Amino acid sequence: MSAWERRATVPVDVGGVTVGGTAPVVVQSMTNTDTADVDATVEQVRQLWAAGSELVRVTVNNKPAAAAVAEVVRRLLDMGVPVPIIGDFHYNGHILLDEYPECAAALAKYRINPGNVGTSRRDENFAKIVEIAIEHGKPVRIGVNWGSLDQRLLTDLMDENAQRDDPLDAEHVLRNAMVESAMRSAALAEDVGLPHDRIILSAKVSNVPALVRVYRQLAPLSDYPLHLGLTEAGMGMKGMVSTAAGLASLLAEGIGDTIRASLTPRPGGDRTEEVRVAQQILQSLEIRSFEPQVTACPGCGRTTSTFFQEMAEDIQTYIRERMPDWRKAHPGVEELDVAVMGCVVNGPGESKHANLGISLPGTFEEPKAPVYVDGAHVTTLKGEGLVEEFKRILDDYVARTYPSTVAAAPAESVVSASTAPSPID
Repeated sequence: MSAWERRATVPVDVGGVTVGGTAPVVVQSMTNTDTADVDATVEQVRQLWAAGSELVRVTVNNKPAAAAVAEVVRRLLDMGVPVPIIGDFHYNGHILLDEYPECAAALAKYRINPGNVGTSRRDENFAKIVEIAIEHGKPVRIGVNWGSLDQRLLTDLMDENAQRDDPLDAEHVLRNAMVESAMRSAALAEDVGLPHDRIILSAKVSNVPALVRVYRQLAPLSDYPLHLGLTEAGMGMKGMVSTAAGLASLLAEGIGDTIRASLTPRPGGDRTEEVRVAQQILQSLEIRSFEPQVTACPGCGRTTSTFFQEMAEDIQTYIRERMPDWRKAHPGVEELDVAVMGCVVNGPGESKHANLGISLPGTFEEPKAPVYVDGAHVTTLKGEGLVEEFKRILDDYVARTYPSTVAAAPAESVVSASTAPSPID
Protein backbone atom coordinates (compact mmCIF):
# COMPACT_ATOMS: atom_id res chain seq x y z
CA MET A 1 0.00 0.00 0.00
CA SER A 2 1.37 3.38 -1.00
CA ALA A 3 0.68 6.85 0.29
CA TRP A 4 -1.83 7.23 -2.55
CA GLU A 5 -3.73 4.07 -1.51
CA ARG A 6 -4.98 4.88 1.96
CA ARG A 7 -6.43 2.26 4.21
CA ALA A 8 -10.22 2.16 3.73
CA THR A 9 -12.00 3.93 6.59
CA VAL A 10 -15.48 5.19 7.38
CA PRO A 11 -15.80 8.99 7.10
CA VAL A 12 -16.41 10.84 10.37
CA ASP A 13 -17.85 14.36 10.41
CA VAL A 14 -16.06 16.56 12.97
CA GLY A 15 -17.83 19.89 12.96
CA GLY A 16 -17.96 20.01 9.18
CA VAL A 17 -14.45 18.60 8.63
CA THR A 18 -14.42 15.03 7.35
CA VAL A 19 -11.86 12.66 8.83
CA GLY A 20 -11.42 9.38 7.02
CA GLY A 21 -13.15 8.00 3.95
CA THR A 22 -11.82 9.69 0.82
CA ALA A 23 -11.17 13.02 2.58
CA PRO A 24 -7.62 14.41 2.64
CA VAL A 25 -5.48 13.66 5.70
CA VAL A 26 -6.49 16.35 8.22
CA VAL A 27 -3.96 18.50 10.09
CA GLN A 28 -4.81 19.28 13.69
CA SER A 29 -3.16 20.97 16.66
CA MET A 30 -3.73 21.74 20.34
CA THR A 31 -3.60 24.89 22.42
CA ASN A 32 -1.38 25.19 25.49
CA THR A 33 -3.30 28.05 27.08
CA ASP A 34 -5.44 27.83 30.18
CA THR A 35 -8.81 27.30 28.49
CA ALA A 36 -10.47 29.36 31.24
CA ASP A 37 -8.48 32.32 29.90
CA VAL A 38 -10.87 33.01 27.05
CA ASP A 39 -8.87 35.83 25.48
CA ALA A 40 -5.61 33.85 25.34
CA THR A 41 -7.31 30.69 24.13
CA VAL A 42 -9.26 32.45 21.38
CA GLU A 43 -6.12 34.18 20.13
CA GLN A 44 -4.06 30.99 20.05
CA VAL A 45 -6.81 29.07 18.28
CA ARG A 46 -7.01 31.88 15.73
CA GLN A 47 -3.26 31.68 15.15
CA LEU A 48 -3.33 27.90 14.76
CA TRP A 49 -6.25 28.12 12.35
CA ALA A 50 -4.55 30.89 10.35
CA ALA A 51 -1.44 28.67 10.08
CA GLY A 52 -3.60 25.91 8.57
CA SER A 53 -4.83 23.78 11.46
CA GLU A 54 -8.13 22.23 10.39
CA LEU A 55 -9.07 21.00 13.87
CA VAL A 56 -7.94 22.49 17.19
CA ARG A 57 -8.07 20.71 20.55
CA VAL A 58 -8.36 22.48 23.89
CA THR A 59 -7.90 21.19 27.42
CA VAL A 60 -11.11 20.77 29.43
CA ASN A 61 -9.77 19.75 32.81
CA ASN A 62 -11.85 21.63 35.36
CA LYS A 63 -15.07 23.60 35.83
CA PRO A 64 -13.66 27.01 34.79
CA ALA A 65 -12.35 25.49 31.55
CA ALA A 66 -15.67 23.76 30.84
CA ALA A 67 -17.56 26.97 31.58
CA ALA A 68 -15.37 28.89 29.12
CA VAL A 69 -15.66 26.57 26.10
CA ALA A 70 -18.94 27.90 24.74
CA GLU A 71 -17.67 31.48 24.95
CA VAL A 72 -14.43 30.52 23.19
CA VAL A 73 -16.39 28.95 20.33
CA ARG A 74 -18.81 31.89 20.12
CA ARG A 75 -16.00 34.44 19.91
CA LEU A 76 -14.18 32.45 17.26
CA LEU A 77 -17.29 32.28 15.09
CA ASP A 78 -17.86 36.01 15.55
CA MET A 79 -14.29 36.58 14.33
CA GLY A 80 -14.88 34.46 11.24
CA VAL A 81 -12.80 31.54 12.54
CA PRO A 82 -14.94 28.42 11.91
CA VAL A 83 -12.38 25.81 13.00
CA PRO A 84 -13.98 22.90 14.90
CA ILE A 85 -12.94 22.77 18.57
CA ILE A 86 -12.23 19.43 20.23
CA GLY A 87 -12.42 18.92 23.98
CA ASP A 88 -9.59 16.96 25.63
CA PHE A 89 -10.92 15.09 28.69
CA HIS A 90 -9.14 13.09 31.38
CA TYR A 91 -10.44 11.74 34.72
CA ASN A 92 -13.51 13.96 35.08
CA GLY A 93 -14.93 14.31 31.58
CA HIS A 94 -18.14 12.50 32.49
CA ILE A 95 -18.74 15.07 35.25
CA LEU A 96 -17.83 18.19 33.28
CA LEU A 97 -19.83 17.28 30.18
CA ASP A 98 -22.86 16.49 32.33
CA GLU A 99 -22.64 19.68 34.44
CA TYR A 100 -21.88 21.99 31.50
CA PRO A 101 -24.24 21.09 28.64
CA GLU A 102 -23.27 24.26 26.75
CA CYS A 103 -19.71 22.95 26.65
CA ALA A 104 -20.93 19.58 25.41
CA ALA A 105 -22.95 21.25 22.67
CA ALA A 106 -20.24 23.70 21.57
CA LEU A 107 -17.47 21.14 21.10
CA ALA A 108 -17.16 19.41 17.74
CA LYS A 109 -15.67 16.21 19.19
CA TYR A 110 -14.74 14.70 22.53
CA ARG A 111 -11.36 13.09 23.12
CA ILE A 112 -11.48 10.33 25.76
CA ASN A 113 -8.56 8.36 27.16
CA PRO A 114 -10.05 5.03 28.34
CA GLY A 115 -7.22 4.68 30.85
CA ASN A 116 -8.17 7.96 32.54
CA VAL A 117 -11.92 7.77 33.15
CA GLY A 118 -11.88 6.45 36.69
CA THR A 119 -10.93 3.21 38.37
CA SER A 120 -13.66 0.95 39.75
CA ARG A 121 -16.35 2.70 37.65
CA ARG A 122 -14.27 3.11 34.50
CA ASP A 123 -16.76 1.55 32.07
CA GLU A 124 -19.65 3.44 33.66
CA ASN A 125 -17.83 6.77 33.37
CA PHE A 126 -16.79 6.01 29.80
CA ALA A 127 -20.37 5.10 28.89
CA LYS A 128 -21.61 8.37 30.41
CA ILE A 129 -19.37 10.40 28.07
CA VAL A 130 -20.55 8.33 25.12
CA GLU A 131 -24.20 8.91 26.09
CA ILE A 132 -23.61 12.66 26.13
CA ALA A 133 -21.89 12.43 22.74
CA ILE A 134 -24.94 10.59 21.39
CA GLU A 135 -27.30 13.18 22.88
CA HIS A 136 -25.44 16.04 21.18
CA GLY A 137 -24.60 14.20 17.96
CA LYS A 138 -20.83 14.41 18.53
CA PRO A 139 -18.07 12.04 17.43
CA VAL A 140 -15.51 10.69 19.89
CA ARG A 141 -11.80 9.99 19.62
CA ILE A 142 -10.81 7.09 21.79
CA GLY A 143 -7.19 7.94 22.48
CA VAL A 144 -5.10 5.27 24.14
CA ASN A 145 -1.68 6.39 25.49
CA TRP A 146 1.02 4.09 26.73
CA GLY A 147 1.74 6.46 29.61
CA SER A 148 -1.81 6.22 30.93
CA LEU A 149 -2.97 2.77 29.95
CA ASP A 150 -5.79 0.87 31.66
CA GLN A 151 -3.76 -0.80 34.39
CA ARG A 152 -6.29 -3.58 34.99
CA LEU A 153 -6.12 -4.64 31.36
CA LEU A 154 -2.33 -4.38 31.29
CA THR A 155 -2.03 -6.44 34.48
CA ASP A 156 -4.32 -9.14 33.07
CA LEU A 157 -2.31 -9.38 29.86
CA MET A 158 0.98 -9.43 31.76
CA ASP A 159 -0.32 -12.29 33.92
CA GLU A 160 -1.48 -14.19 30.84
CA ASN A 161 1.88 -13.64 29.19
CA ALA A 162 3.73 -14.97 32.23
CA GLN A 163 1.88 -18.27 31.81
CA ARG A 164 2.95 -18.69 28.20
CA ASP A 165 5.56 -21.25 27.23
CA ASP A 166 7.17 -18.58 25.07
CA PRO A 167 6.39 -15.25 26.81
CA LEU A 168 6.49 -12.09 24.78
CA ASP A 169 8.75 -9.18 25.64
CA ALA A 170 7.28 -6.39 27.76
CA GLU A 171 6.89 -3.93 24.89
CA HIS A 172 4.93 -6.47 22.86
CA VAL A 173 2.53 -7.02 25.77
CA LEU A 174 2.18 -3.26 26.24
CA ARG A 175 1.39 -2.89 22.55
CA ASN A 176 -1.21 -5.65 22.75
CA ALA A 177 -2.78 -3.89 25.72
CA MET A 178 -3.02 -0.62 23.83
CA VAL A 179 -4.66 -2.23 20.82
CA GLU A 180 -6.99 -4.26 23.04
CA SER A 181 -7.98 -1.16 25.01
CA ALA A 182 -8.78 0.80 21.85
CA MET A 183 -10.84 -1.98 20.29
CA ARG A 184 -12.69 -2.87 23.51
CA SER A 185 -13.53 0.78 24.11
CA ALA A 186 -14.82 1.22 20.56
CA ALA A 187 -17.00 -1.86 20.94
CA LEU A 188 -18.35 -0.52 24.26
CA ALA A 189 -19.10 2.84 22.67
CA GLU A 190 -21.10 1.16 19.90
CA ASP A 191 -22.89 -1.05 22.45
CA VAL A 192 -23.95 2.11 24.29
CA GLY A 193 -25.34 3.41 21.00
CA LEU A 194 -22.65 5.60 19.42
CA PRO A 195 -22.86 5.19 15.61
CA HIS A 196 -19.97 3.44 13.94
CA ASP A 197 -19.20 6.56 11.90
CA ARG A 198 -18.63 8.73 14.97
CA ILE A 199 -15.54 6.94 16.28
CA ILE A 200 -11.87 7.77 15.67
CA LEU A 201 -9.05 5.79 17.30
CA SER A 202 -5.50 6.60 18.32
CA ALA A 203 -2.76 4.66 20.09
CA LYS A 204 0.00 7.11 20.87
CA VAL A 205 3.47 6.50 22.26
CA SER A 206 6.62 8.63 22.38
CA ASN A 207 8.97 6.09 20.78
CA VAL A 208 9.13 6.03 16.97
CA PRO A 209 9.63 2.26 16.36
CA ALA A 210 6.91 1.45 18.92
CA LEU A 211 4.56 3.95 17.28
CA VAL A 212 4.98 2.32 13.89
CA ARG A 213 4.50 -1.17 15.31
CA VAL A 214 1.36 -0.36 17.33
CA TYR A 215 -0.41 1.32 14.41
CA ARG A 216 0.51 -1.49 12.05
CA GLN A 217 -1.08 -3.83 14.56
CA LEU A 218 -4.17 -1.67 15.09
CA ALA A 219 -4.91 -0.66 11.48
CA PRO A 220 -6.13 -4.03 10.09
CA LEU A 221 -8.63 -4.59 12.92
CA SER A 222 -11.29 -2.06 11.88
CA ASP A 223 -12.28 0.67 9.46
CA TYR A 224 -12.28 3.40 12.11
CA PRO A 225 -10.23 6.45 11.05
CA LEU A 226 -6.90 6.72 12.85
CA HIS A 227 -5.30 9.79 14.42
CA LEU A 228 -1.48 9.70 14.24
CA GLY A 229 1.04 11.39 16.47
CA LEU A 230 3.81 10.83 18.96
CA THR A 231 2.32 11.60 22.34
CA GLU A 232 5.40 13.64 23.35
CA ALA A 233 7.60 14.26 20.34
CA GLY A 234 10.01 16.62 22.15
CA MET A 235 11.55 20.01 21.49
CA GLY A 236 13.15 21.54 18.41
CA MET A 237 15.05 19.35 15.99
CA LYS A 238 14.47 16.18 18.01
CA GLY A 239 10.72 16.68 18.00
CA MET A 240 10.52 17.50 14.32
CA VAL A 241 12.70 14.60 13.18
CA SER A 242 10.99 12.07 15.45
CA THR A 243 7.57 13.19 14.30
CA ALA A 244 8.54 13.05 10.64
CA ALA A 245 10.17 9.62 11.01
CA GLY A 246 7.18 8.09 12.77
CA LEU A 247 4.33 9.67 10.85
CA ALA A 248 5.92 9.43 7.41
CA SER A 249 6.55 5.71 7.83
CA LEU A 250 2.86 5.09 8.54
CA LEU A 251 1.44 7.57 6.05
CA ALA A 252 3.57 6.03 3.28
CA GLU A 253 1.83 2.74 4.07
CA GLY A 254 -1.60 4.36 3.80
CA ILE A 255 -2.18 4.43 7.55
CA GLY A 256 -3.51 7.64 9.09
CA ASP A 257 -6.46 9.96 8.51
CA THR A 258 -5.55 12.91 10.73
CA ILE A 259 -2.20 13.92 12.23
CA ARG A 260 -0.67 16.17 14.86
CA ALA A 261 2.96 17.09 15.45
CA SER A 262 3.08 17.22 19.26
CA LEU A 263 6.11 19.49 19.54
CA THR A 264 7.33 21.06 22.77
CA PRO A 265 7.71 24.77 22.00
CA ARG A 266 10.60 26.74 23.42
CA PRO A 267 9.64 29.16 26.20
CA GLY A 268 7.63 31.84 24.49
CA GLY A 269 7.96 29.92 21.23
CA ASP A 270 5.57 29.80 18.31
CA ARG A 271 2.83 27.22 18.85
CA THR A 272 1.96 27.26 15.15
CA GLU A 273 5.25 25.51 14.36
CA GLU A 274 3.53 22.17 14.97
CA VAL A 275 1.02 22.99 12.21
CA ARG A 276 3.74 23.78 9.67
CA VAL A 277 5.65 20.60 10.54
CA ALA A 278 2.54 18.46 10.04
CA GLN A 279 1.81 20.17 6.74
CA GLN A 280 5.39 19.71 5.54
CA ILE A 281 5.28 15.98 6.30
CA LEU A 282 2.19 15.60 4.12
CA GLN A 283 3.59 17.83 1.39
CA SER A 284 6.97 16.06 1.34
CA LEU A 285 5.13 12.76 0.79
CA GLU A 286 3.03 14.39 -1.95
CA ILE A 287 -0.12 13.49 -0.04
CA ARG A 288 -1.33 17.10 0.20
CA SER A 289 -0.12 20.53 -0.91
CA PHE A 290 -0.31 23.60 1.32
CA GLU A 291 2.09 26.16 -0.12
CA PRO A 292 4.62 26.42 -2.94
CA GLN A 293 7.83 24.57 -2.18
CA VAL A 294 11.27 26.14 -2.56
CA THR A 295 14.05 23.71 -3.48
CA ALA A 296 17.53 24.97 -2.61
CA CYS A 297 20.91 23.26 -2.68
CA PRO A 298 22.74 22.81 0.64
CA GLY A 299 25.82 24.70 -0.50
CA CYS A 300 29.42 23.54 -0.85
CA GLY A 301 32.86 24.89 -1.63
CA ARG A 302 31.57 26.07 -5.00
CA THR A 303 29.03 28.35 -3.25
CA THR A 304 31.12 30.27 -0.74
CA SER A 305 28.79 33.27 -1.11
CA THR A 306 25.73 33.23 1.15
CA PHE A 307 23.69 35.03 -1.50
CA PHE A 308 21.81 31.96 -2.74
CA GLN A 309 20.94 31.01 0.85
CA GLU A 310 19.65 34.50 1.55
CA MET A 311 17.69 34.50 -1.69
CA ALA A 312 16.13 31.10 -0.97
CA GLU A 313 15.01 32.32 2.46
CA ASP A 314 13.78 35.60 1.00
CA ILE A 315 11.71 33.80 -1.65
CA GLN A 316 10.25 31.34 0.88
CA THR A 317 9.27 34.24 3.15
CA TYR A 318 7.79 36.14 0.22
CA ILE A 319 5.69 33.12 -0.79
CA ARG A 320 4.42 32.67 2.77
CA GLU A 321 3.45 36.34 2.95
CA ARG A 322 1.66 36.21 -0.41
CA MET A 323 -0.17 32.93 0.23
CA PRO A 324 -3.25 34.41 2.00
CA ASP A 325 -4.01 36.37 -1.18
CA TRP A 326 -2.82 33.73 -3.61
CA ARG A 327 -4.81 30.96 -1.92
CA LYS A 328 -8.03 32.94 -2.42
CA ALA A 329 -7.29 34.28 -5.87
CA HIS A 330 -5.29 31.47 -7.47
CA PRO A 331 -6.52 27.96 -6.54
CA GLY A 332 -3.82 25.35 -7.12
CA VAL A 333 -0.91 27.69 -6.41
CA GLU A 334 0.04 25.52 -3.44
CA GLU A 335 1.38 22.94 -5.92
CA LEU A 336 3.95 25.34 -7.38
CA ASP A 337 7.61 24.27 -7.22
CA VAL A 338 10.37 26.91 -7.14
CA ALA A 339 14.11 26.18 -7.29
CA VAL A 340 16.82 28.54 -6.04
CA MET A 341 20.14 26.89 -6.85
CA GLY A 342 23.68 27.97 -6.02
CA CYS A 343 25.95 26.91 -8.87
CA VAL A 344 26.20 25.43 -12.34
CA VAL A 345 26.61 21.77 -11.23
CA ASN A 346 22.94 21.01 -10.50
CA GLY A 347 21.52 24.51 -10.84
CA PRO A 348 20.25 24.52 -14.44
CA GLY A 349 19.03 20.92 -14.31
CA GLU A 350 17.17 21.33 -11.01
CA SER A 351 15.73 24.65 -12.19
CA LYS A 352 14.38 22.98 -15.33
CA HIS A 353 12.57 20.36 -13.23
CA ALA A 354 10.82 23.06 -11.18
CA ASN A 355 7.93 25.19 -12.41
CA LEU A 356 10.11 28.23 -11.86
CA GLY A 357 13.83 28.14 -11.19
CA ILE A 358 16.91 30.29 -11.02
CA SER A 359 20.51 29.10 -11.11
CA LEU A 360 22.76 31.55 -9.30
CA PRO A 361 26.49 31.80 -10.07
CA GLY A 362 28.82 29.86 -7.83
CA THR A 363 32.33 30.88 -6.87
CA PHE A 364 34.38 31.92 -9.93
CA GLU A 365 31.39 31.40 -12.23
CA GLU A 366 30.25 34.12 -14.62
CA PRO A 367 28.02 36.56 -12.65
CA LYS A 368 24.71 35.78 -14.32
CA ALA A 369 21.62 33.83 -13.27
CA PRO A 370 19.54 32.04 -15.91
CA VAL A 371 15.81 31.75 -15.11
CA TYR A 372 13.73 28.78 -16.25
CA VAL A 373 9.93 28.66 -16.55
CA ASP A 374 8.42 25.19 -16.94
CA GLY A 375 11.76 23.88 -18.19
CA ALA A 376 12.43 26.63 -20.71
CA HIS A 377 15.18 29.24 -20.32
CA VAL A 378 13.30 32.56 -20.58
CA THR A 379 15.76 35.17 -19.35
CA THR A 380 19.00 35.76 -17.50
CA LEU A 381 19.19 38.11 -14.54
CA LYS A 382 22.18 40.15 -13.36
CA GLY A 383 22.93 42.86 -10.88
CA GLU A 384 21.69 44.05 -7.52
CA GLY A 385 17.97 43.95 -8.41
CA LEU A 386 18.05 40.25 -9.21
CA VAL A 387 15.91 39.11 -6.27
CA GLU A 388 13.15 41.64 -6.85
CA GLU A 389 13.12 40.83 -10.57
CA PHE A 390 12.72 37.14 -9.77
CA LYS A 391 9.81 37.96 -7.42
CA ARG A 392 8.09 39.82 -10.26
CA ILE A 393 8.56 36.81 -12.52
CA LEU A 394 7.10 34.65 -9.72
CA ASP A 395 4.07 36.93 -9.35
CA ASP A 396 3.48 36.87 -13.08
CA TYR A 397 3.78 33.08 -13.25
CA VAL A 398 1.21 32.65 -10.49
CA ALA A 399 -1.22 35.06 -12.16
CA ARG A 400 -0.90 33.33 -15.56
CA THR A 401 -0.79 29.74 -14.45
CA TYR A 402 -3.47 29.74 -11.75
CA PRO A 403 -6.10 32.13 -13.14
CA SER A 404 -9.14 33.16 -11.18
CA THR A 405 -11.99 35.62 -11.36
CA VAL A 406 -11.07 36.80 -7.86
CA ALA A 407 -8.88 39.89 -7.83
CA ALA A 408 -5.44 39.20 -6.34
CA ALA A 409 -3.39 41.64 -4.32
CA PRO A 410 -1.78 44.20 -6.66
CA ALA A 411 1.57 43.22 -8.07
CA GLU A 412 4.04 45.19 -10.14
CA SER A 413 4.49 44.69 -13.86
CA VAL A 414 6.30 41.42 -14.38
CA VAL A 415 8.29 39.40 -16.89
CA SER A 416 6.66 36.29 -18.34
CA ALA A 417 7.84 33.44 -20.50
CA SER A 418 6.04 35.01 -23.46
CA THR A 419 7.33 38.57 -22.94
CA ALA A 420 10.76 37.92 -21.45
CA PRO A 421 13.80 39.35 -23.19
CA SER A 422 15.97 37.00 -25.21
CA PRO A 423 18.40 34.91 -23.15
CA ILE A 424 21.77 36.51 -22.56
CA ASP A 425 24.62 34.14 -23.31
